Amino acid sequence: MSRVLLVGESWFVHSIHQKGFDTFTSSEYEEGGAEFVAALEERGHDVTRIPSHRIEFDLPASAAELAALADVIVISDVGANTFQLPPAVFSHSRPVDDAIGALAEFTAAGGGLVMIGGYLSFSGIDAKARWGRTALADVLPVRILDRDDRIELPSGVDPLVSQPHPIVDPLDPCWPALLGLNELVAKPDADVLATVAEHPLLVVGTHGAGRTAAFSSDLAPHWATPAFLAWPGYGELFDRLVRWLSQEELA
Repeated sequence: MSRVLLVGESWFVHSIHQKGFDTFTSSEYEEGGAEFVAALEERGHDVTRIPSHRIEFDLPASAAELAALADVIVISDVGANTFQLPPAVFSHSRPVDDAIGALAEFTAAGGGLVMIGGYLSFSGIDAKARWGRTALADVLPVRILDRDDRIELPSGVDPLVSQPHPIVDPLDPCWPALLGLNELVAKPDADVLATVAEHPLLVVGTHGAGRTAAFSSDLAPHWATPAFLAWPGYGELFDRLVRWLSQEELA
């Protein structure tokens, strides 16, 4: 099975509590994607996590080092600024190795890369994710819009499989509803395997010797509903996606 590196899916929450005249603050650290990690590990994949705040310390700085760690890299809900503006650059004006360039080289050399949707994926909320202005714009099988790309679907919309492909062929064609996604445009040479509200949901393609994918909704709440997370096809979908990205032949 594949070695999977999940990058992102973590955050800090700072809250203000007001009780009459008095206020105080509290902070907590949270990680998402537990269902995603569990689903892959149950199917034999080896999953390593690098939370958002550890990217500058733990993400390898070269394609060779990335390949030594993972067959497939999953970037989820963390913006390009985290990769491009570590303290050495932002605070001390010192050049550093190009982490996003290394991800592109890793893929071109035969690695698998997928970006999962979220408020800080693709273009993201207020266009803060900025991935369309990085080297991954040429790697991913989609064109990233240069604006806030969120599509909120508060009443929920069921995804639809849009074409046959080994990733989706064995899945139940009825997928549970999702509550939103990032608006993307599939590149001409890419394959759109599923849509939601007539927008691309799962898009796959190639880059150099590697394979790439974009899943425009979330692997965790809020866009991923409890029904989607509990759906038997959830684990099978991401298992088959990871195996395809690692260039395994799917039955």
